[in-house]
Amino acid sequence: MTGFVFNEKPIQIERGEGAYLYDDSGREYLDMGASYACVPLGHNHPAVGEAVRDQFSDLTYVQASYPVQTRTDLYELLADTAPADVDYTWLCNSGTEANEAALKFARSATGNSKIIATMQGFHGRTMGALATTWKDKYKKPYEPLIGDVEFVPYDDPAAMSEAVDDETAAVIVEPVQGEGGINPASKEFLQTARVETATSGAALIFDEVQTGMGRTGSLWASEWTDVVPDIITSAKGLGNGFPIGATLCREWIAENYGSHASTFSGGATVSAAAEATVSTIVEEDLSGHAADVGAYLQERLAEELGDDVREVRGEGLMIGIEIKRGANRVLKELALNHGVLALPAGRTVVRLLPPLAIEEDHADEVVEALAAVLTEDES
Repeated sequence: MTGFVFNEKPIQIERGEGAYLYDDSGREYLDMGASYACVPLGHNHPAVGEAVRDQFSDLTYVQASYPVQTRTDLYELLADTAPADVDYTWLCNSGTEANEAALKFARSATGNSKIIATMQGFHGRTMGALATTWKDKYKKPYEPLIGDVEFVPYDDPAAMSEAVDDETAAVIVEPVQGEGGINPASKEFLQTARVETATSGAALIFDEVQTGMGRTGSLWASEWTDVVPDIITSAKGLGNGFPIGATLCREWIAENYGSHASTFSGGATVSAAAEATVSTIVEEDLSGHAADVGAYLQERLAEELGDDVREVRGEGLMIGIEIKRGANRVLKELALNHGVLALPAGRTVVRLLPPLAIEEDHADEVVEALAAVLTEDES
């Protein structure tokens, strides 16, 4: 008997190409989830494949204390593309590790321990990141977690102002909540967090594990928020399917980060994949493309679904459709009856995180499929 600790879906995927996946029977699925935004360039992208093959033929891996050109290139690219003064990078393997490092760096650099997080926020499943995640279903089996974490309502500037004080090490916030239901923050909320942390000497952490890499219409969501944080975390879309995360920070954080390391930090092959991914997003302006197609998709969803849904919201190609009944049932019907793969974001939100290069005809396809499923529900 084969054992596994995971919930598998009843579709065995054999291959992928662009915006599509194919199961073991050859059936085609439009991938509107991109495996939780992990393949922003789409499946089997030639630039990533070529970069990985070239690097693999020379050097697969060597630990991070030895300089490797692909890793150095990635450091420089991230520094060049990050918001002003966020110039230092630590590499890891996932988003939760990137957030774990961010929390440690903030505590070390400030000498404080209090962390402010938001209700409905999700920052990962390791013990530190989990302590800043809102829902009990993720946390209860593993308590006690790290202490001194305070939660404030998301997008409530007054609550943020009241919570941050001289004992605060960091505020950690998603510019758009992902697992929490695709909730974009207002500029006022994020700017309040910036002012309060700067005044108190705390670090402002933007969790861009899901919102980064062009997802919301700019390479980093912080660009449209007009806020430059002290730390940005990245993962999911960073390696186009290869496991890599990054914690980017300002100099004052980097100089006082304490002691932190990871065996597989910035391996040569995954660094090559990430450098190719970020370069392609920048060179082909897939961020701008995501903004344009995302606006078209949101408009079509609102027009066609109308009163059948409660709300359509999001930024760029990070879109949530709040429906009136269970999201999982709708997602199952989309996949099995219409060949469209999407994701949940809570019980009543269908989440779309497609490859950034999708076109308007792909948008039309998912709108038609959703309309059909919701119409079937009413009949």
